[in-house]
Amino acid sequence: MKGEPFLEQIKWSAEGLVPAIAQDVHSGQVLMLAWMNRESLALSVEEGRAIYWSRSRQRLWRKGEESGHIQRLHEVRLDCDGDAVLLKVEQVSGIACHTGRASCFFARLEDGRFVAVDPVLKSSAEIYGPAGAK
Repeated sequence: MKGEPFLEQIKWSAEGLVPAIAQDVHSGQVLMLAWMNRESLALSVEEGRAIYWSRSRQRLWRKGEESGHIQRLHEVRLDCDGDAVLLKVEQVSGIACHTGRASCFFARLEDGRFVAVDPVLKSSAEIYGPAGAK
């Protein structure tokens, strides 16, 4: 993994992370923002699916490991400053957010407040079960 030349082109944070934006390869919709470390990015490329670094759990997080809503990786891009990556993915099931919405960016600023404007496609309880609802 350390020998992957593309990993050396990234400006990793002091914590060894880089922000990763997931975008639907077909619609162009921005699905979510997560974090990646060297291992998660290298494994994503190797396995052809999005694998992130969970800062809260301090471990690798294979998107969809609990929900089944995996992201098939189609393309990886690096921004002009080298400090953010864009993952073009196919979102399996059309749900990227743990709230059961297509995108994590479902709240829009209206009259000084953020308001949920995108529908819940599947409840958290349906996705994770009653004990795992977030």
